[in-house]
Amino acid sequence: METAEQTQTKEHVDFDVADFGGGDHETMAQLYEQTLKDFKEGSIVTGKVLEIRNNEVLIDIGYKSEGVVSAHEFRNMEDVAVGDELNVLLAQIEDDNGMVVLSKQQADEKLQWERVLSSFGEGSVIEGVVKTRVRGGLIVDVDGIEAFLPGSQIDVVPVHNTDALLNQRFEFRILKISEERRNIILSRRELIEERLRSKRKELMQSLEVGQRVVGKAKNITDFGVFVDLTGMDGLLHITDMSWGRIRHPSEMVNVGDEIEVVILDIDRDRERVSLGLKQSQPNPWEDIGARYPVGSRLRGSVVNLVPYGAFVEIEKGVEGLVHVSEMSWTKRIARASDLIQVGDEVDVVVLSVNKEEQKIALGMRQTEDNPWDTVQARYPVGSRVHGKIRNFTSYGAFVELEDGIDGMIHVSDMSWTRKVNHPSEVLAKDEEVDALVLEVDPSNNRISLGLKQAAEDPWSSVVGKYSVGDRVSGKVTKVASFGAFVDIGEGVDGLVHISQLSESHVERVKDVLDVGDHVEARIVRIDRAERRVGLSIKAGELPDEEFALQKDEILEGLRPGEDMVALSGAFDEAFGLAASEEWTPGGAEKSAEVADEAPKAEAEATTEAEAPAVTEEAAADETPVEAEEAEAEVAGEVSAEAPSDAEAEAETPKE
Repeated sequence: METAEQTQTKEHVDFDVADFGGGDHETMAQLYEQTLKDFKEGSIVTGKVLEIRNNEVLIDIGYKSEGVVSAHEFRNMEDVAVGDELNVLLAQIEDDNGMVVLSKQQADEKLQWERVLSSFGEGSVIEGVVKTRVRGGLIVDVDGIEAFLPGSQIDVVPVHNTDALLNQRFEFRILKISEERRNIILSRRELIEERLRSKRKELMQSLEVGQRVVGKAKNITDFGVFVDLTGMDGLLHITDMSWGRIRHPSEMVNVGDEIEVVILDIDRDRERVSLGLKQSQPNPWEDIGARYPVGSRLRGSVVNLVPYGAFVEIEKGVEGLVHVSEMSWTKRIARASDLIQVGDEVDVVVLSVNKEEQKIALGMRQTEDNPWDTVQARYPVGSRVHGKIRNFTSYGAFVELEDGIDGMIHVSDMSWTRKVNHPSEVLAKDEEVDALVLEVDPSNNRISLGLKQAAEDPWSSVVGKYSVGDRVSGKVTKVASFGAFVDIGEGVDGLVHISQLSESHVERVKDVLDVGDHVEARIVRIDRAERRVGLSIKAGELPDEEFALQKDEILEGLRPGEDMVALSGAFDEAFGLAASEEWTPGGAEKSAEVADEAPKAEAEATTEAEAPAVTEEAAADETPVEAEEAEAEVAGEVSAEAPSDAEAEAETPKE
């Protein structure tokens, strides 16, 4: 390829005859032919302006014909004059009109490209002016050569508005040069990163823990603020922004704000700096114990709710936790949000202060009198009370005596005559009942009530009213696998064993009797100790004389004073009532598969969660096993819904 210097040093051939020895035409022809060989398309030649026309400039390059350059290739036609020598590129030796086609613009670009290549290489730093936006980046003018600046190489951070960079001069690093395509790729980002690294190293050497510096908020995230320290970024975590609670860093800082921060930690290996804003202010926890002694009454604002409690701000930067167990003397609070909301003003009492862990335990119920302190005076043992059934559990029913005060009727205290498996067999929700106070335990927030104790015991008159051999009638109240229970009056149920239903063998009780059926039977057993009456439909069908005859035989020889258990045992032999499990104390109920038992759905739906924790732990003294189960159920529910005090303290106001 012919260089620009070689082209520019060529001399034009002057065909003046006088210069060639008086007109040696053969010599002239040889010189002319030689000259033609020096002109090649794509080469740069020097020419002289012969004429300036409206839309083109006529230039003599020493060829057999003149060449033309389009006027639009000149930035200002006034700067061109006849006689000027210009470097032009030979685009076409001869067009259709026999003219030489020249280009000044292409010549300038080629000369400029060669000049840039001779002065700069890949990795060099060069200045340029941003000219325009293109897809994927910017076009930069580098000494008259257009170079490409990719969008990813503009800055170390994404630039969303590239229009602000137009017509500005910057320094760039040359990433790649393609001579074939005459393409240069630039990077401004590499220069910025290189200078930032150098600045960061200098800054890291000058920083010390505890030092106060001024920086500019560069970026805000959910967890904190990145602060530009003029050379590197430091992280101001949200927990180090305020001694109090903030939900988002933007509550205190905006992008672009200049803030004074304290250096908390420096990791020189990883070049990371942790910053603090609250550390530049006095710590309100320093003398917390003196300002808020245990037992002091305060007023604060609810700033955050969690399932197990509420955080109350008692001063700027100081919060205390009110656990759900400390919110009410009488109400069972499942979640703090059931009672209070964020923003509420509440009165609290300081229960404990932990300066080291920056925790304060507060109580709301301590601001009111505890109604359980005077409950014994209002509900003495033996007094009769009236209330509404509020809730069922598997072991009893809770009766609302007053707002927040419940008493519990255990299933064993619901009926003199029946074994109650579930309170729904006897009572209904919202039913109003009278009961007797059996026990009051203020320390455990417990009142035990008796339903049956509020009524006369029907068994006191059973022995005097009924005797073995009497005929009775009544309706079937319950059907079990071993027999049927019949109401014989005054709330007393008698049991017709399956063997006493008929002279013929009975496979299933339901095949013979159903709930509501009317039956007639004869009393064959009275057990005062176990409160049971044995009935026999089969014996009821015997004539009175025949039954009386067998009865006399059985009674003959019985010693005076023998109790009714022995008598009933004798009748077992007489009427085929073999001593069975069902007739042992409690045996009948243990093996019962009651057909008309209370719907399980209602029983299962009733949970201790619906009843006050302070009374759900109660269970009658007569059934200690069920009482333990009741307490275990309540304890299990409390642990599931609300963490222990230790767990509650695990979430500090800082979090």
